[in-house]
Amino acid sequence: MLKASLLGTIAGSAVALLCFTGCSTVQPAAAGDAALTGQVSSQEEGPMEGVVVGVRKEGSTIALHVVTDSTGHFHFPQDRLAAGRYSVSVGRATGYELDEDPGVIEIAEEEPSQLELRLRKIEDRLVIAKQLTNAEWMMSAPGPEEQKRGMYACERCHSLYRVLKTTYNVDQWMQVLGRMTYYIGSTPNKPQRRPRPTAAERAQIERHNQVLWARRGLKPPRARGGDEMGGGEGGGDARRRARAEWLATANLGSSPTWPYEFKTLPRATGRGTQVMITEYTLPRPETMVHDAACCDPDGMVWYADFGSQFVGKLDPKTGSVTEYPVPVLKPGYPEGLMDVRFDTAGNVWFGMMAQGGLAKFGRETQKIQAWSLPKEVNGANSQVAMVMPHFAHVDGKVWTNNVGPRTVHRFDVNTEQWETIDPYATFRENSEVQSTYGINADSRNNLYANSRQGGYIGRINAGTLEVEFFRPPTPHAGPRRGRMDLQDRLWVALSDVDKIGMLDPKAEGIREWDVPTPFTQTYDVAADQFGDVWMGGESSDFVYRLDPETSQFTMYPLPKVHVNIRRVDVDSSQGRPVFWAGDDHSPTIYRVEPFD
Repeated sequence: MLKASLLGTIAGSAVALLCFTGCSTVQPAAAGDAALTGQVSSQEEGPMEGVVVGVRKEGSTIALHVVTDSTGHFHFPQDRLAAGRYSVSVGRATGYELDEDPGVIEIAEEEPSQLELRLRKIEDRLVIAKQLTNAEWMMSAPGPEEQKRGMYACERCHSLYRVLKTTYNVDQWMQVLGRMTYYIGSTPNKPQRRPRPTAAERAQIERHNQVLWARRGLKPPRARGGDEMGGGEGGGDARRRARAEWLATANLGSSPTWPYEFKTLPRATGRGTQVMITEYTLPRPETMVHDAACCDPDGMVWYADFGSQFVGKLDPKTGSVTEYPVPVLKPGYPEGLMDVRFDTAGNVWFGMMAQGGLAKFGRETQKIQAWSLPKEVNGANSQVAMVMPHFAHVDGKVWTNNVGPRTVHRFDVNTEQWETIDPYATFRENSEVQSTYGINADSRNNLYANSRQGGYIGRINAGTLEVEFFRPPTPHAGPRRGRMDLQDRLWVALSDVDKIGMLDPKAEGIREWDVPTPFTQTYDVAADQFGDVWMGGESSDFVYRLDPETSQFTMYPLPKVHVNIRRVDVDSSQGRPVFWAGDDHSPTIYRVEPFD
């Protein structure tokens, strides 16, 4: 039975928020320094390590989570919880659930409260299925790895549980997959599509598909009338039927439960349990937090909504949120923003995606300015995904990319003029597909452009515009997004092979590290100023910390599953690293604070 000893009662504060006194004093709380302590156990395991325990004050937009240690104990620091009434949650204990809900608990001001949580084993596979991460679904489902990795396209918009709980047969799947041509800034509650591209743009997409699928030994899909970067399956070809046949064997179409064993990742252990995770819920439920960046000169966290025309500012201490509407540049085109970045003056820049432009929130003016791409490069398939203003003070130029025509642009902040660079002309002559994904600049404002599809990293000289290419040792590694460190080395997520890469321009070589979990779908990487490298992924619901010297990874569990991490950031200003990321599938921002 669950036992709860809850000491003391005090009226909640007028503002129902967790009490924060700053980030620099985070330490593993001893029982005597804790506002709430306890233990998690089960009949099968006894004390349980790696279980995430969370509390949320009544009416609050903030939840605080800690992880049980090797003895099953957890401690919430006294200076991080105000006295009051809290709800309790338990997460990342796959195959278990609370034996009894403790209900609302009281946390006192004078002495710590005690909470003993007992879990019971779940027998119902339909219940366990809801606890699986997307990576665990791909680990569990039968079939070739190529088919499983094809599920990444589904995961861009929703969980794989949503896909594999269906009962569709092959013909029904053919119909469903034929409809999956939505713009990438879509959710089930807000689907978006692009206007139909021009004949020239359709021809370019078709050429791209021919080359891309021929390289994989597959028949290319029929050209779609929508977004070439979307999660869609395209026309009724053999590839779509193969996908439909596979899905009909992996879902519930022929059985009341899944006809295969569930394979799960291990719970966090050791150093991975020494962490505190703060979960901030944003005010608009439809918000997709693709990018969250910390921090501006005032310590605020900024985020972009991937599916709507809003950029927002979060105060980490209070949880208060201020949102700013962003102008629509191309009516009728999908909405959504991406890639929040700061310049040296503290201005906030972001790409306007299908709206075909750049935008800046001025620190002094407190207003948003937006600039459209030139008309000749602003077609139906234009997509300004990335922006790089970090070193614009060097030469007055802000870099960006245009996904549709696969070009790179520079914007002159003084003259407001654009220039277009085509870094992949030579590759097209050889019928090779390249397309810029993430971009970063070094301290001289030279641009590094990652081509996920082609597998290269290109360096564009800011003075001459000459392009030099580097290729990771692993073929088709899928370099995606990343960050420059203080030594002008580029850390990059090698998304298609579950690795982290580091390009050292001085050595002109790329070193790789294997991520310790399969199907992680690494998305972004950031180095802190203390020597470690941090990463998130779209599938596993872990945050990863790499020590490059020892090649050792620490894995910190997020409190929920189906958290779709895209852009990541690390704040090194607090004397220890603080990791930040948003959830592209929910209005949530996470702060991960290790105790070391």
